[in-house]
Amino acid sequence: MPVHRPAPTLLTGLLALLVAAVSPTPAHADSAAPARGSAYMGIGVLAHDGQGGTPKSSDATQTEGVDVSGHQGNVAWPTLLNSGVKWAYTKATEGTYYTNPYFAQQYDGSYDVGMIRGAYHFATPDTTSGAAQANYFVDHGGGWSKDGRTLPGALDIEWNPYGAACYGKSTGAMVSWISDFLKTYKTRTGRDAVIYTATSWWKDCTGNYGGFAAAHPLWIARYASDVGTLPAGWSYYTAWQYTSSGPTVGDHDKFNGALDRVVALANG
Repeated sequence: MPVHRPAPTLLTGLLALLVAAVSPTPAHADSAAPARGSAYMGIGVLAHDGQGGTPKSSDATQTEGVDVSGHQGNVAWPTLLNSGVKWAYTKATEGTYYTNPYFAQQYDGSYDVGMIRGAYHFATPDTTSGAAQANYFVDHGGGWSKDGRTLPGALDIEWNPYGAACYGKSTGAMVSWISDFLKTYKTRTGRDAVIYTATSWWKDCTGNYGGFAAAHPLWIARYASDVGTLPAGWSYYTAWQYTSSGPTVGDHDKFNGALDRVVALANG
């Protein structure tokens, strides 16, 4: 004899909706992720590495710098220069989908007041290839000229603010992506790009790969009284982002040397 199942009722429908409402959100859904294009140098440092003091301000062998992005809008460059800032990096691009709308004011403005300036690219290895992003960077402000005042471009490679920290890549795939970017940038400009990263991210996402250290200056991110352990291969750092809460512009950096060493990096 066939079994007759009861038709769904209003009560069972409401129960189903209630279960769906209290079920955990899938891990891939992240309503708190910022809008694409809004990332900036050091966006993940506080959340992942925290903050533990600031370096000594009396070290005469360090040259003060800043890094800026669209978040800062129009920057008061004369104020920064008068405060002792001598060099600056400006975000030019992100992925192959974003250019900084304030790039001209920031990049040219720092140059116009007498600073040594450079441009950086926020990498998104989950969107397009390293080569594609290097080309996009060079085509939108990330080039280089030997004028004594323009620093080589910097690759900002750090935690993914939009999803998985390592952009869904294995350590080997991440190393390959970075290599693709660096080789393409060198081909386009004749210069080896600076690498900006944090040691903890580098260990987690590249397996602490040491093969880039011989050619590429290291810009280390660490908000503390010292730089701590550096990524594999580098025995010293070239620049150090040491705070995101500085005066006038939050992100402040120290170049590991006097101003003539900054000029030397600019000249290649």
